[in-house]
Amino acid sequence: MEQAFPREDIPEELWDRVKPLLPAEPLRTKGGRPRVAARKILAGVVYRLRTGCPWKALPPAFGSGATCHRRYSEWARAGVFRHLWTELLREYDRSQGIAWDWCSLDSATVKAPKGGT
Repeated sequence: MEQAFPREDIPEELWDRVKPLLPAEPLRTKGGRPRVAARKILAGVVYRLRTGCPWKALPPAFGSGATCHRRYSEWARAGVFRHLWTELLREYDRSQGIAWDWCSLDSATVKAPKGGT
């Protein structure tokens, strides 16, 4: 099965939605190793979320797993994924409509120890 885009990249449409939500890149005044491009990191995050592989097992095309995880954590703290989710929900509601009066939550049922309530 052929992929719609190379695994090392993400679709232009997704990048256009996420890029404005990303925090500004910090200025580097002391030199050092160049920062991995945000788009490459996002591709690594998408790859990891799609495959479920551990961060350390990310292919080298995305930079190191530690770098991807660190940037993912920074973006999560900055609310990037929450804002993206909200934007996508609004768009879906406009185009398809969401039945807000009906919803389901994921749950788990476990046996209470010793027959507790």
